[in-house]
Amino acid sequence: MCGIVGYVGEKEALPIILKALKRIEYRGYDSCGVLVQNQGKMMGHKEVGAIDCLISSLSESGYEGKIAIGHSRWATHGAPTEINAHPHFDCNGEIAVVHNGIIENYQSIKEGVLSDCIFKSETDTEVIPHLINLSLKRKLSPTELYSGELNAMQIKEAVKEALSYLRGSYAILVAVKGFDGLVAARKESPLILGVGDREFFFGF
Repeated sequence: MCGIVGYVGEKEALPIILKALKRIEYRGYDSCGVLVQNQGKMMGHKEVGAIDCLISSLSESGYEGKIAIGHSRWATHGAPTEINAHPHFDCNGEIAVVHNGIIENYQSIKEGVLSDCIFKSETDTEVIPHLINLSLKRKLSPTELYSGELNAMQIKEAVKEALSYLRGSYAILVAVKGFDGLVAARKESPLILGVGDREFFFGF
């Protein structure tokens, strides 16, 4: 069991994410991490241990941005280490994913369609950003892929295709470099969307 949170809106996202992670700390306390996106830059930080360790480390980070995701982890696949903490990225560090659930066939995916990818962690989650990247590569030219101007439909379709490979349960939030939003998806794992005044909250 893990906890995931996300924010898209007009306020500074990091304080909102850290407060939300503190509230759901009981869902996972082995490790935690956040990612903040701002004007095409992705800034992330991970910690082993409780949310307070993360809050302390980020107290003078200067991470600014109106889009962010966060995760508190209770280890299921892989030890409670910084490398295994979320968010997880594709090879280029441009697609970030936080995940709650269990991907039952992650090993066969790593050995099959993603056999050319380099994996940094022991987690089942890491296959997801790699699969999204693979889907984008199939649909777009290199110029389009790295333009930093991917639209919502392109990313949504890539996520949808990536998820078709997965067997198991998941609730995920996806951040893509240069995309001014998040993509959320779930299957057999809960995920709540809160709609505010020009802002959106995700969590469970």
